[in-house]
Amino acid sequence: MQNHYETVFILTPVLSEDQVKETAQKFKDFLVSKGAELVHEDNWGLRKLAYKIKNKSTGFYQLFEYKVDTQVITEFEVQLRRDERVMRFLTVSLDNFGVEFNDRHRAKMKDQQVQGPKQIKEEETNN
Repeated sequence: MQNHYETVFILTPVLSEDQVKETAQKFKDFLVSKGAELVHEDNWGLRKLAYKIKNKSTGFYQLFEYKVDTQVITEFEVQLRRDERVMRFLTVSLDNFGVEFNDRHRAKMKDQQVQGPKQIKEEETNN
């Protein structure tokens, strides 16, 4: 049975944009090769850390939401630990409420992206 998971990992800030994409693709390919169904992927970009990790105060954040068999999670986390570009990671098992929340949040963000320019144009015409 496949469970729903979400993994966020932080990559070292010394990487180039291409290296960040390559690393994210490597982990995505690993999950897909193990039979995972990728539900959502999000690159949050370079962000400031709450505290220094390995003397770094920033890092590239990447999120994967996916469905996969439980035993694959252990293998995936081993891959994350072995890669020196990964500073930290967190994998969370999502229950039905977590899945519904993520779906609503993505729909809301999509609506804001679609409606954003329209609202600005309406405000400009009213002035």
